Amino acid sequence: MAAALTVASVPMAVQADSSNVVTLGANLSEEQKTSMYEYFGTSADEVATIEVTNADERKYMEGIASEEQIGTRTYSCSYVQPTSNGGIQVKVANLTYVTSSMIASTLTTSGVENCNVVAASPIAVSGTGALTGIMMAYEKASGETLDEGQKEAATQELITTGELADSVGQEAATGLMNDVKQEVIEDGLTDTGEIQDAVDKAADTYNITLTEDQMNQIVSLMESISQYDYDVKALKNTLENLSGESGGFFSNLWSSIKGIFTGDSGDGGIINDTQDDLLGTDAVIDSTLDAVESSANDAEEEGGFWNKIVGFFEGLFGGNDADEDAGLTEETTDENTEDTAEDPDSSLNNSETESDMDNAGSDTSTDPQDSLDSQDGSDTSDDPATDSDGASDSSVNSDTDQTLQ
Repeated sequence: MAAALTVASVPMAVQADSSNVVTLGANLSEEQKTSMYEYFGTSADEVATIEVTNADERKYMEGIASEEQIGTRTYSCSYVQPTSNGGIQVKVANLTYVTSSMIASTLTTSGVENCNVVAASPIAVSGTGALTGIMMAYEKASGETLDEGQKEAATQELITTGELADSVGQEAATGLMNDVKQEVIEDGLTDTGEIQDAVDKAADTYNITLTEDQMNQIVSLMESISQYDYDVKALKNTLENLSGESGGFFSNLWSSIKGIFTGDSGDGGIINDTQDDLLGTDAVIDSTLDAVESSANDAEEEGGFWNKIVGFFEGLFGGNDADEDAGLTEETTDENTEDTAEDPDSSLNNSETESDMDNAGSDTSTDPQDSLDSQDGSDTSDDPATDSDGASDSSVNSDTDQTLQ
């Protein structure tokens, strides 16, 4: 009876098709562009592609970011997949300044509510310009035009959060900004004094002592954000993703069952298709899915009943490949037949690409600045990242005027 009632109440809707979009930094070589399609797990004929230039980044960053942060070249790339629910999930690779949480949070400010995003570069860069490409890709993929003021506020938030992270750490900086933004939006705060009180409260929560300049920057940003209307529920979805919070047993069960019918599992979509081996073992990679998976693992002890229920619906409406494979294995075992399963494909490993990445300074395992410093004196005939004109996607090299974006 419970099954019948549940099935009857689930809307048999299928998510409308939308084209996924890839953005490529204009200053990448053709070989590097090809390697990014491979990393994303797609190809040029399967997705729409946008080339992002330094001029595109300047449109939103000029007047907010320093010239060193903007730079003169663009190497950051992105892969964007609009979704119908689940909030925003982000994965970043080879970005040394921005994190997946920072991008996800700032995308909510831009007006994006649901999507999966991969932001990456074939070489180690700061990623300060990645947000510009992601917003461009989302608009093309979804057919939705984001408000220009909200896009500027999102860029301001990314830079403000990054600068705060330099002094208090990325986790604390992102947490403070998210807490204040949520209170401003949920409570409709517009008064400067009320916003400052919210900032003070969040700073106490994270044991942060803000300078007067930091306080003024955050309050100014939140005053800008307070001018716009946001979907509070969508905002909470993304912020809960970042913290790994769970919506509760029945909420999660309902989402899982709906996913069986809509094809929208909310598991990150394109994020799961990335080929991390192509960037080398030293690439810095993080994802907002990490927090969700960690939370799920913590609850695994009480998840047996959950898994049985979800498994019941999967089996009821088409089953799943794992169950079918298990059945075949058991049957052939009973008949004492020889196991003829082929070995799975070996993991991807493009040695030429990895070599290029290493030469470009992708080793960021210790200090992102070290990877930039290591480029000094290297052969610059093939690698645009070491061009003497500098670049736009990275933190500043103290020994040179180069910046990578």
